[in-house]
Amino acid sequence: MNTFLKRTLILLSIFALGLFLYSTFVENIFETRLSPKDTVKFELNDLKMKVFYNRPFKKGRVIFGGLVPYNQVWRTGANEATTFETNKPLSIEGNPLPAGKYTLWTVPKDSVWTVIFNSKQYPWGVNSEMKPMWDPNYDVIDIDVPVKKLDTHVEQFTIAFDNSTDSLKLTMAWDNVKIAVPLK
Repeated sequence: MNTFLKRTLILLSIFALGLFLYSTFVENIFETRLSPKDTVKFELNDLKMKVFYNRPFKKGRVIFGGLVPYNQVWRTGANEATTFETNKPLSIEGNPLPAGKYTLWTVPKDSVWTVIFNSKQYPWGVNSEMKPMWDPNYDVIDIDVPVKKLDTHVEQFTIAFDNSTDSLKLTMAWDNVKIAVPLK
């Protein structure tokens, strides 16, 4: 067997072993996630924003007031902490949000949600006791946003940017609930 073929087989074996070890000990890359990862982006002129989050499904469950309790901090999705990133400073209901990367937390209530932009980056959304890893000492902004009840149900948690009325909003929808955070 020639030297090139031996080296190629050795490199392929090392690569396969690395994939196997990563899949076993870190994240099973061959299994479909129950709450898939997603990234939404918004770009306008030189403004660039991005949200990374995990999208759980309703699956017939009671969501708000059930799976996601009222009046408690929620990681705003599943698995990893949801992150919001902007390359330009923003104003959110008159509160300045400097350019940077933030974790996004919410406190769902029946008629209003508190939306929190937190400057600390967390490795995961909850700890081993399933409590949010959120530390209020790093809150940059927290605002209350009214809840809009939807006529239809949104099966999978969805975050989006809405600029359809020339008034930019960060929207979140799941089950029969939608909120819109005004961004300037």
